[in-house]
Amino acid sequence: MAKDLNKAMIIGNLTRDPEAKTTPNGQQVASFGVATNRQWKNQQGEKQEAAEFHNVVVWGKLAEICSQYLAKGRRAYFEGRLQTDTWEAQDGSKRSRTQIVADDMILLDSRGAGQGGGPGAGSQVPAQPTEAEASQAAGGKDDKAKKDDKGAEDPALDDIPF
Repeated sequence: MAKDLNKAMIIGNLTRDPEAKTTPNGQQVASFGVATNRQWKNQQGEKQEAAEFHNVVVWGKLAEICSQYLAKGRRAYFEGRLQTDTWEAQDGSKRSRTQIVADDMILLDSRGAGQGGGPGAGSQVPAQPTEAEASQAAGGKDDKAKKDDKGAEDPALDDIPF
């Protein structure tokens, strides 16, 4: 049986500050733009450049984190899926918009920097709460830290240094 794959991964700079909203049922959502740049040489050996602009949407805890830490010009990595919405405009024409619904984000520039960033400046932000956080939120008590398959502990959101 064939399996389908819908995965998008981009690294770029935000073109606008995240716009955060809360849905009527209390769910957090944030949207913003990200520009990715491409460089190549044409047949004459001349350097060429082109920019691509992407719409990105994040939900839940990641929306709160993006709203707090991202701003226009910040460089970040986003991973998620492509989603196309279609609708009919007031003039009767059909419209569509493709966006990346991100479920992971990694900051790639230095803390407080608007652009750039040096090697090793990345900070990964988990999109989902750890098992310990989920257990505590549900009223349970879990004193053990979650470990990955290599034995490294997963940091709590409060322990992330930014």
